[in-house]
Amino acid sequence: MNGRKLRYLGFALLALSGFAAPGAAFAQGAPSETSAVQASEDAFPPPRTISQEARISGQLLKYDVTVEAIPTHGAGDKVTGHVVTMSYIVPSKTPRPVAFVFNGGPGAASGFLNIGALGPKRVQFGAQGDSPSDSLIPEDNPNTWLEFTDLVFIDPIGTGFSRSELGPEETARTFYGINQDASYLARVVYDWLKAHGRMSSDKYLVGESYGGFRVPRIAAELQVWNGVGPKGLMLISPYLDGRLLSPGGGEKAAVSPMAAMVRLPSMAAANFSANGTPLSPEIMTEVEDYARGQFPADWLKGWSDPDALARLQDRLIEYTGLSEEAVERVGGRIDQSYFLRERFKSDALMASRYDINVTIPDPDPWSAYNVPMDAVASTFTMVGGAMTDLITNTLGWKADGKYWVYNPTVGRDWYNQGVDPESVSALRGAMSLDPKMNVVIAHGYADLSCPYFASTLIIDQMPPGLTKDRLDFKIYDGGHMFYSRPGSGASFREDVRAIFEQ
Repeated sequence: MNGRKLRYLGFALLALSGFAAPGAAFAQGAPSETSAVQASEDAFPPPRTISQEARISGQLLKYDVTVEAIPTHGAGDKVTGHVVTMSYIVPSKTPRPVAFVFNGGPGAASGFLNIGALGPKRVQFGAQGDSPSDSLIPEDNPNTWLEFTDLVFIDPIGTGFSRSELGPEETARTFYGINQDASYLARVVYDWLKAHGRMSSDKYLVGESYGGFRVPRIAAELQVWNGVGPKGLMLISPYLDGRLLSPGGGEKAAVSPMAAMVRLPSMAAANFSANGTPLSPEIMTEVEDYARGQFPADWLKGWSDPDALARLQDRLIEYTGLSEEAVERVGGRIDQSYFLRERFKSDALMASRYDINVTIPDPDPWSAYNVPMDAVASTFTMVGGAMTDLITNTLGWKADGKYWVYNPTVGRDWYNQGVDPESVSALRGAMSLDPKMNVVIAHGYADLSCPYFASTLIIDQMPPGLTKDRLDFKIYDGGHMFYSRPGSGASFREDVRAIFEQ
């Protein structure tokens, strides 16, 4: 992974990693400077707060929602950018926990988790039948976390309304890289806590996709450089180790079976669900055992052992639901894009990498190549529209410019810094430093962008001293945004609530 720029994969993407620092094996260098929370009047409107209410679990929940811009500073106290946050606070005489929430990309705003999963209001998107032209009017969210924790949604530079004050090249050097990203965002968390008088609150970090990659690194930065100890990390469909998903040479040509291995259980789960078989840890055990047992052994024998190749292809036909001809055509080397095209080809449908069983009509089913369309990603525009209306109309915070729900420029200009794309070492380090910190890792079964089996393999390699009684691994029906399914969102909420209330 040499070179300055990192090719982005869409929404769950190639991320990068590696921390090494004085006093901690998972932090590197001094943090970049930011300053206290005080919006520049000529750059952004001043903070804006309104009171709202939602009916949750039959009770009326009253809360304040605030949008504000937190300036970041560099050398000489020069303003380098503004990070926009949206916080939901329930007035209380007793201290409440506070959770800081990040989405992924890199290049995604926090709106997905804000009005899609955790916030008190939501719009429906990302499930079968959802459309970009559906209503943007939010409704009370029965699965909100606001009942048991205050929420602060953070949009990194280049996403939402957050903006750099620097030129393009300097912006990339200052903000667009794994170490820079964790450093300045940790300081934003610190500044918010200080400005709002919440240093004594229990603090949690929540991240989805690449957000799940950045959260362990932000935790390390907070612990080592900012004097803040997160009590828990919630990683939603996290992208923890890119080396599992992107072996050199491409999935079909590569000698390593790792990428195919970690995606196979998600393909099987989608096939089982499509055939009406309810998913459970028990029913997936057979596939998982095969994926890390006989499957890589037969894969590595390749052309040298026709019996092994035949065994592999027969099992893949059974698990994936692809036709015999489709599996044999690629010798069992079923990569992500091939599977998404072939899975529903007989019905002229295209599956989504974020949730395999969410489909749209294939606009060109006779083409030999995949059309770059995705049923779940097509509804992302709803989040941008809904967040724009919420911030500028409902809250009346009149920021200039476009709200970037996902900004491809960020991923395009991302620095890989010559390090391996993993955050597992940061997660281990943060857990080691604080034996009382809890971690939740949650996935959807049918997610090919960040397959749950990758996290399974990662967790199995972590020492019991880190995982015993404080790392919960949860898998739900659905895909990357499993919370778009009401049942999965409700189960996830209750599983997380138990962590906050213990």
